[in-house]
Amino acid sequence: MGPMSNRLSAEDRTKIFQWLDRGGRAEEYASVAPIFSTNCSGCHSPKSGLSIPPLTSYEEVAKIVQQDPGPSVSKLARVSHVHLFGISIIFLLTGAIFSLSRTPIWLRVVLVVLPYVTIVMDIGSWWATEYFSPIFAYIVIGGGALIGLALASQILISLWEMWIDPLKRGFRVVRTGPS
Repeated sequence: MGPMSNRLSAEDRTKIFQWLDRGGRAEEYASVAPIFSTNCSGCHSPKSGLSIPPLTSYEEVAKIVQQDPGPSVSKLARVSHVHLFGISIIFLLTGAIFSLSRTPIWLRVVLVVLPYVTIVMDIGSWWATEYFSPIFAYIVIGGGALIGLALASQILISLWEMWIDPLKRGFRVVRTGPS
């Protein structure tokens, strides 16, 4: 699927992917070895002098095609913990400022609650991706985008009401006491 995929026919690519889907075991390497020797080993060999990984034996191919298991459970728990609590503090601060804005109450409620819902959706999808299906990675992306939109809306509306709106209305100086 990478930059060299055009060097293989669709049939050869399918055979390699099927071998990988079955676990890429050494005892089945003979079924795909001719594909690697015909299409890949011309450049991917120690003799080529190129600084690219060799693909002339099962051991060399196995190093390249190892699946990434993703983060360990302890790392995922640590990162989840930091994100849930750290980012929630940011939501608290921006939400508190935004809740004092003059926007309609329904919009304030939506934009204050949305980041909390999406962070749970986002981090929950990390775990779902790890344990259930890679399809949940799309929810991670969607959750992150919604978090960004909600926070940007909170911040931009608050800044508009604090800085731009007063300029448009004009400053009024109110004096108290003797002049």
